[in-house]
Amino acid sequence: MRVLIADDDVTSRLMLEAIVSKLGHECLVAHDGSRAWELLSSEVIDVLLTDWLMPGVDGPELCRRVRHELNDRYTYIVLVTRIGQPELVLEGMGAGADDYLVKPADPFAVKTRMVAAERVTALHRQLASFRSQLEEANIELLGQSLTDPLTGLGNRRRMEEDLERAHARALRLGRGYGLALFDIDHFKLFNDRYGHLAGDEALRQVAGCLDKFSRADESLYRYGGEEFLLLLSDCNLDAASTAAGRLRRAVADMAVPHDARPTSPNVVTLSGGVSCWTAGSSLSLSDLLQQADGALFQAKSAGRDRVHVVVQHDGEPGRAPVAI
Repeated sequence: MRVLIADDDVTSRLMLEAIVSKLGHECLVAHDGSRAWELLSSEVIDVLLTDWLMPGVDGPELCRRVRHELNDRYTYIVLVTRIGQPELVLEGMGAGADDYLVKPADPFAVKTRMVAAERVTALHRQLASFRSQLEEANIELLGQSLTDPLTGLGNRRRMEEDLERAHARALRLGRGYGLALFDIDHFKLFNDRYGHLAGDEALRQVAGCLDKFSRADESLYRYGGEEFLLLLSDCNLDAASTAAGRLRRAVADMAVPHDARPTSPNVVTLSGGVSCWTAGSSLSLSDLLQQADGALFQAKSAGRDRVHVVVQHDGEPGRAPVAI
């Protein structure tokens, strides 16, 4: 263990150093409380043997600082006092000391304190390790709870949380954001022809393609079934339309066979609807989603494998058949 001996009495400090070193521990020494605190703040110290009264920072104050400010690790503290000062021992324990020694230090007494210190610090290290593992497991579980297990994209819960944050941020900062709602064309016919396992694989392929061709400021979610949603931060309608078109083309270019569709091309494609919130708009988040859904319906009605955009922001979805 690494042991710090803090004592302004040279004789006492040298005696403790000799005993602790003989027991096989690494020793650091401080001639006053201020230097001891510097070492405690910058070094990993397993055990602190500290005198009660020292220049700079006294023993009880050193105990309090260790307990209140160095809570990322545990340091076992032994307060060194003189004979006939039991009230000081209790005060020091109240300040955070684990044990005490009486001057002049007896080698056997020091050895027993080191054995106890080794056990206690080992338990605290083990506890810290368990806590770290638990935190990692909780983070992993949280990630799983927000991820669609089939596609690996954000699930409905994550989407709703992110949409609420995006809308609140837009209202606060007056910055636009966009939505694009996609649907795989004739997906029921795909499942009927190839089976549901192949349908699941097609969903994974489409999700992987969307993820691959999306950009850093674009977030993707599985909206439900064969539908996906794209959230774009700080953008206008043109930028949102361009992004939606990029993703639609990327999926078509994968050329996943879909021989069951009634019209060409005989590959898996997407239809999409785009809407955008702009500064000063009175649209709610629900309004924006409804507009994107309406534009998606227009794209499917117009022949699929295209993206339609909402050209009116505070009324009904625009009906201009914009294919991208």
